[in-house]
Amino acid sequence: MAMAALRREGRRFAPLLSPRPIAGVRSSLVSEEDAPFGTRSISTQVVRNRMKSVRNIQKITKAMKMVAASKLRAIQVRAENSRGLWQPFTALLGDTPSVDVKKNVIVTISSDKGLCGGINSTSVKISKALHKLSSGPEKETKYVVLGEKAKAQLVRDSKKDILLTISELQKNPLNYTQVSVLADDILKNVEFDALRIIFNKFHSVVSFLPTMSTILSPEIVEREAEAGGKLGELDSYEIEGGETKAEILQNLAEFQFSCVLFNAVLENATSEQGARMSAMDSSSRNAGEMLDRLTLTYNRTRQASITTELIEIISGASALEG
Repeated sequence: MAMAALRREGRRFAPLLSPRPIAGVRSSLVSEEDAPFGTRSISTQVVRNRMKSVRNIQKITKAMKMVAASKLRAIQVRAENSRGLWQPFTALLGDTPSVDVKKNVIVTISSDKGLCGGINSTSVKISKALHKLSSGPEKETKYVVLGEKAKAQLVRDSKKDILLTISELQKNPLNYTQVSVLADDILKNVEFDALRIIFNKFHSVVSFLPTMSTILSPEIVEREAEAGGKLGELDSYEIEGGETKAEILQNLAEFQFSCVLFNAVLENATSEQGARMSAMDSSSRNAGEMLDRLTLTYNRTRQASITTELIEIISGASALEG
């Protein structure tokens, strides 16, 4: 509702949003050619209407800032708690973004709504740059898109590379069970050697860090373990029970992906609310500055009108006395 009202007020106020000086705005209200002879080129009624539109926009932006602040406090705690899920996997399997594979799948996480600064554009830019770096004659790079904003940008020039799109993730509060079902659905429908998850990691209300987490397939993990390095330490662990090493790696990959995806979705949602809170605060301040300029224009116009009427009365009285 708030966003619809903001768009409605924005349409009413659109002529004044262009970055022009007050003199240009004043002349655009009523043109000299259209104004009748002897009338002033600005109307106090027009200025009052625009002041009312700015006040309405300011009320909406302040309300949206308060809503974003309340949502931020609730989701920030959940995002910080979810970081403990994926950290053990990083300690065990590491995070190897530089590994060379043939099939890359980029999981781009964004929001479903706008008015939250440039967090969605940042994720899309990084995803496009990674797609360009990962592409090659013998390589295949595809997208899995979470969120309407990233989908709207990527579908323009990369529609054929999008395997799966998911929206309205944050319509209801997310829990790990829902995200694990979503992760299982992605794993069943996508063939990959490496999953590259792009999201915005929350630092503060005014700061977020674009982040990439890499999830390797069990085959690539086993290949890298045999080659040595960080993953070579896997052979030092003993396997208990009847499961083979391949089965354990398969289970680890699935569990790792669901944990990392759960944290990424929460981190991105927290960054979204922080960015929206900051954007609405800036919008409220801009509306206040615009309201001050319109108030000054209104007072000057009203004073000019009063002065003109006084001159006309004095001139008329002088003519009668003469």
